Amino acid sequence: MSRPVKAVGTAGPAGTEQPGKTGKRLFRTVPAGSPKAPGAPAASWLRRAAVLTGLTLALVAAAVAGLALGSVRIPPGEVVRALLPGAAPSPFRTIVVEVRLPRVLLGAVVGAGLAVVGCVLQALVRNRLADPFLLGISSGASTGAVLVLTLGIGVTTAVAMPVGAFLGALGALVLVYALASRGGGMTGTRLVLAGVTVSYILTALTTLVLVASARPEHFREALYWSLGGLGSARWDTVWLPAAVTCAALPLLFALSRPLDLMLVGEESATVLGLDVARFRAAVFVLASLITAVLVAASGAVGFIGLMVPHAARLLVGATHRALLPVSALAGAAALIVADLAARTVASPQDIPVGVLTALIGGPLFLWLMRSRTAQGAAL
Repeated sequence: MSRPVKAVGTAGPAGTEQPGKTGKRLFRTVPAGSPKAPGAPAASWLRRAAVLTGLTLALVAAAVAGLALGSVRIPPGEVVRALLPGAAPSPFRTIVVEVRLPRVLLGAVVGAGLAVVGCVLQALVRNRLADPFLLGISSGASTGAVLVLTLGIGVTTAVAMPVGAFLGALGALVLVYALASRGGGMTGTRLVLAGVTVSYILTALTTLVLVASARPEHFREALYWSLGGLGSARWDTVWLPAAVTCAALPLLFALSRPLDLMLVGEESATVLGLDVARFRAAVFVLASLITAVLVAASGAVGFIGLMVPHAARLLVGATHRALLPVSALAGAAALIVADLAARTVASPQDIPVGVLTALIGGPLFLWLMRSRTAQGAAL
């Protein structure tokens, strides 16, 4: 039998609620009996620990494979020896430390960041088909970064492109949100359709800017980058996405409870003390910032934010306290493995990793749409 929902106000002594004293905080204390997020049942702590341990080992194995395999195969023992402090200079050490290690680290950061942002966006819009790529955020970031590149605005710095990408991503998100909210309330279907429309428009605009560029080398460089790839990873390009992701992910983990409330529904979340409008706007800006920095470093790598959260829900359920860290580990390992495949399948040719993720994620997206339609669920 469900328990009645208590009135929500500011927290009193011993964690009690005092009705009638509403505050203006982003969210207030939530009663212990508040409803849980819909979806798969929450996994036990033992199962969550086992999943996190397994994914950590998988991430370590993927990183070692990413450092050892390539056009030049390096024995795992040599990889470990090359990573030890004070190791003697050698060709193996140069390949591992200067070439492959920045690429593996960037893959882990981008994969973890996109997977967590995908989880967060799916909770904010209550639609499991949402991710930065489908909602136009990645396309907006690509457009902003390409404008900075082609116009020559501070191209010698590692900050100009992320700033341009952030402005483009935020502008795209505001436009998608405005289009989806017109003519009645925002629904998941309207949001996805608006995101796809804006994404196509921004992709066309990006191509137009590249074609009109007076410098052909910009076209080749930006076209390859826009497909998504980690081949340009260097130590001076890894620090910014790593710093932003490491700072933002703990903050998103701390918002697990409000994200669970968003899945319940806006009306219920409001009754339970969440300022939905302010919370959604703040997290949208944070998600845009993370996406922009990652896209500026790696290009538009699509569908990681769609595929990984679905796999994580099968392992630990829909509760964000478990879902977000599992998604981060799984996303990091998945993108490292995808990039390893991209640079070894047609070696020495380096295939953009975004091409592989699109080949896998596109059919998965169609399957998810078909399964949700068969279940009678709205997009």
